Formats: sequence, C-alpha cells, structure tokens
Amino acid sequence: MDYLPIFLNLADQPCAVIGGGEVAARKVALLRAAGAKVTVTAPTLCPALAQLAERGEIAHRAEAFSPAALDGAVLVIAATDERAVNAEVSRLARAQRLPVNVVDDPDLCSFIMPAIVDRSPVVIAASTGGASPVLARLLRARLEAAIPAAFGELARLAQRFRARVRERLAAEDRRAFWERVLQGPIAELVFSGRTHDAERALEQALAAAAARQPDPVARGEVYLVGAGPGNPELLTIAALRLMQQADVVLYDNLVSREVLELTRRDAERIYVGKKRADHALRQEQINALMVELAQKGQRVLRLKGGDPYVFGRGGEEIESLAAAGVRFEVVPGVTAASGVAAYAGIPLTHRDYAHSCVFVTGHLKEGVMDLDWHGLARPKQTIVVYMGLLGLEALCRQLIAHGLPEDMPAAVVQQATVPQQRVVTAALRDLAARVAEAGLRPPTLVIVGDVVRLRDKLAWYEAQER
Repeated sequence: MDYLPIFLNLADQPCAVIGGGEVAARKVALLRAAGAKVTVTAPTLCPALAQLAERGEIAHRAEAFSPAALDGAVLVIAATDERAVNAEVSRLARAQRLPVNVVDDPDLCSFIMPAIVDRSPVVIAASTGGASPVLARLLRARLEAAIPAAFGELARLAQRFRARVRERLAAEDRRAFWERVLQGPIAELVFSGRTHDAERALEQALAAAAARQPDPVARGEVYLVGAGPGNPELLTIAALRLMQQADVVLYDNLVSREVLELTRRDAERIYVGKKRADHALRQEQINALMVELAQKGQRVLRLKGGDPYVFGRGGEEIESLAAAGVRFEVVPGVTAASGVAAYAGIPLTHRDYAHSCVFVTGHLKEGVMDLDWHGLARPKQTIVVYMGLLGLEALCRQLIAHGLPEDMPAAVVQQATVPQQRVVTAALRDLAARVAEAGLRPPTLVIVGDVVRLRDKLAWYEAQER
C-alpha cells in the first residue's frame, strides 16, 4: 500500500489554496463541502472563485504566493500553472509538517486527492496512488452506479438508533441485528423513499430483538422487476440491487441469459415463462407460487422481460400479492418499444412524422386479433404491436382496410438491443411476406408509421456492429 487512506475532519479548519483558476475552484469546492474555511492566494480569481469571494464564502489574498499564505493553515493545496511555484509551496508546507497536495504532480504531494463517492455521511474514496487519475474516476463512476443515493439516509437512520441498540442488545447480538437491518426490508424502505416507515419498522425490530421474539419485519417479500428488452446494460440500478439480494428468482421466457446471470449466484432459479401454447406455469400458478414463497420468509425476485406493467401482467400479480398481505416492490424496466426505438433507429415520435404513439398487443384470441382498428389507423401516429408476429398478415390487412396507405412504412424487429437483433422493413402491404422470407422468430415487435422512414439515418447500433 503506497498511501494510507484517511478521512480528515476539516470542519471550521483553515485551509490554504494557492492558485485562482478552474482547477483551484474544484479543490475549493471539495474543501468547502467538508466544512473547511478556505483562503485562496492568487493575484486574480476565476469567475467561480470570484463570486465566492464576493459573497464572503472564501477569503482572498490578492497577491502572488509568499510563505505568509501558509500561516495558520492545517492543510495546503497548490493549484497554480507554474511548477516552480508549486514546488516552493510543497517545500515550505513539508518544512512545517503540513499536509500538502500539488495538483497533477504526485512527486510534490504528501497526500493525494482521491475520486470521491459522496453519500454523506457515507463517503467512499477511490485512488490509484496518482498513477492514473482517469482510472480512479472510472472506478468512481462504477461505484456511483452500484451504490444507491439513499445510502446516506440509511446511515443516518442507523446513527439515530445506534445508542438505543447498544443499550438494549448484548454485544454478541448487535452485529447480526444490524446485518438484518442494513440488508433487509428496512433498508429497502429507505431506498424506496419511505424513511418514516423504515424508522417505525426499525423500532419494532429492536423491541422484538430485545425481547428475544421473532423479528416482525423479517418476513418474505416480492420484488417485481423489469429486466428490460435483453441488453443487461439497460437494467436500472434498483433492479441490479434487488437481483443481488433475492433468495428465489422466478423468471420469464423473455429474460435474457446475460440478465439472468446477474442475479445472486446462490439464489434458486425457477423458470415460469410462457410461450405460445407452451406455459411452464399458468398465471394463476405463478401468482400462488409467489405468495407461497414469500409467506415462507423468502425474498422473491419476479423477473420479467421489458417492463412489468406493459403487457407483462404485472398488475395481476400485484393484485394477488396485495390480497394475500405480501409485501412487494415494483421496479420498472425499459420496455421493448423503447429498446427498439433506441437500437433499431426508429423513434417512436418525431415532430415531422408522428405526434402520438400507441402500444397494443397483437395476441390472438381464438384466432382473432380484436383491436380498435379505426383508432389505430390515424395519420401521424406510431403503432407499436407487442406479440404481433403470428397475426402479422391480419394486422397489416386490417390497418389498410381501415385507412392506412398500403405503402405506409413498417418494421418488425427481432431480439432488439442484443447482438442477435434483426430488422425487416417494408411497405405495409408487403411486410408479412418479407418477414416470412426472412424467417423471423419471437421475440419480435412490430412498428407501423412514418417514423420507420428514419431508420436508415438513425440506426446507430447496427452501424457500430458493422
């Protein structure tokens, strides 16, 4: 370990910054965020620092650097564009045993500034020891994506209860108690913005633990999570967090293997997908299974392709959970239509081509596609049809019969957002034949409308693949 990572308490402490440019302004912002009293020494200041000085939020010594600039400081940062000046700042600070950082010059530093993830009071620092600041920033970006913004609120909740837990629980019980709190339903209440409910639940959990009774909060729950259209990079941060903590995963046919691999390694995986005429479980059985597992105390991840509430029967599943008194959480996902729009180069709306967009399901019931054909066949409207491949010929015929031009552009997209993506475009009258010739297979999405004309210009994903 080349550097010892430490966290300094700089609240109301005097700190000296030498230099008045944009780089100095960024360092001043960090020091002020930590509560420091900052004095900037520089003949002139950049606009950001000048405004702070005008408002009295920092002190300004309008002069070139001299040893007096370090008087009384507990920490020094040199951020001028002259290495000789920076070197002199470093020499004098070290002589006074003051911690000193010289921006972008590790050889002159006694400490380095890490990349910071701020979830105050939780603060995480990532450093490469000055070897590669860009790599440190990349590490910070990954940490930012992985750590919920509400982690700070969770820490504050724990802080409020820390003394009470110490008073009421024996030392050997505290660690297990806090692990249950910080990794279970109480933490999820905080992450979903329900801090008041989390505080009440924590009080109940503490009372039960002190009385050696079962935890009233530690009961099963269900996470209904949208897995998106297939590309794992389109998952939300909330989805990834819940995928990593579930005990059991119930997943659909439309959930890609790459997405499924991001669930917890030791979680039980149960396939409950439904294909045409091939249902692993009926919907009623899926509903009952979720309730049964949750009532056994399991954390159940119901992983659904796309978005749970867009032709995913998520509403039906939540009704069953609510009726059984099972706690649940819903995390939306990127629906297939949005994935197609981004990856096939077909925007759903466009000022020149489409002022509205409508989503419908093309699922056949007793061989018939029962849709509001007059409502669909409107000008300047994009039609997105889920599960429309089987009835594609009837779909095109009915749209033409109800007023759409035969040469209206249309597309069928197979496996959108993943490398296996295929797109067939044609006039509405020819679409079914072209799709049959291409041999497209589910999962697919049908898009009808003038926006399809833009595909050749906007298909960035396929251009990258080429």
